[in-house]
Amino acid sequence: MYKIAVMGDYDSIYGFSALGMDTFPLTDAEEAAKTLRRLANSEYGIVYITEQLADMISREIQKYNEKLLPAIILIPGLMGNTGNGVKNVKKSVEQAVGADILFGN
Repeated sequence: MYKIAVMGDYDSIYGFSALGMDTFPLTDAEEAAKTLRRLANSEYGIVYITEQLADMISREIQKYNEKLLPAIILIPGLMGNTGNGVKNVKKSVEQAVGADILFGN
C-alpha cells in the first residue's frame, strides 16, 4: 500500500498529519529537492507540494512528470494560490482526454 506525503512550509501542511499523511515541513529548495527524491524512491504514491515550494524545485518536479509514481500534486499554501496547481491539473486532463474540457479547445 502506498503512502501519501505533504511537503511545504509548516503552517501550510501541519493539519494534513491529522488525516494520516506524512508531513515534511520544508522551506529550503535544496533540502526539498533531496526530500522529493527520497520520497519518490520509496513507498510514496502521492506527494502533495505547496505551490510556493514547488516553484522553488520545479526542475526536480519535472523529472517525475512522465513517471507513473509518485503523483505530484500542487496545493495552495497559506501564502495564497499561485494558480500553478490548477494549470497542472488542466494540463494532465488535456493530455488524458485530448482536449481542454473547460473551454472545448
